[in-house]
Amino acid sequence: MKRYLITGASRGIGRAIAENLAANDVQLLLHGRDTVALAEVCDSLNDRCARVVRLIHDLALPSGISDLIDQVGKNPVDLLVNNAGIAIVKPFCEITPVEWKQTVGVNITAPFMLMQHFSPHMPPGSSIVNILSIAAKTGFANWSAYCMSKFALEGFLQCVREELRDRKIRVINVYPAATDTDIWTQIEGRWPREKMISPHEVASAVAYALSRPTDVALENITLSSLTGNL
Repeated sequence: MKRYLITGASRGIGRAIAENLAANDVQLLLHGRDTVALAEVCDSLNDRCARVVRLIHDLALPSGISDLIDQVGKNPVDLLVNNAGIAIVKPFCEITPVEWKQTVGVNITAPFMLMQHFSPHMPPGSSIVNILSIAAKTGFANWSAYCMSKFALEGFLQCVREELRDRKIRVINVYPAATDTDIWTQIEGRWPREKMISPHEVASAVAYALSRPTDVALENITLSSLTGNL
């Protein structure tokens, strides 16, 4: 039985990936902070998987990451999807130390700690998928904390990929343009969500990359809307 760990799986891209990868021979380990939304996702996938496990932890805190690791247990995972993330959108002079620390915690420290813990036990042919953003390559006004975290993770992952290559573990980085998820309801302003790509399009790209032979690595995937990057 395969074990897939997906962070930020209660909605958006994480949920779409979970739905796409559900199978009878798969145990889904789904993380989220919204207990109601995560329960809905797990309940909807129970009949399609060997088992679904709910992981309700705050990845902004090192203790939350450690608790998630403990709950996952000692058996190795075959797939780790680092999808959870937060976005603080405001002029950089207005970002508080707490917001900065939360951004670093969820967007950088959590993937680091999860990969550091799970990758040594992952068998050859396993994969680590990282949902980054075009903000890992381009800066945007008022998105400084978010872009900082994605740029930092991008550099870290380039190094991790080379360290894990000889062990036949694929590191797949995904760079979506603006995606129509609930994150936009939390950000001030009017955003043209009808022009954004959908979470299911991102999930389909992830599933395609994972479906390649284990000696083939589709390492960097950029998804954009034909209307341009928002």
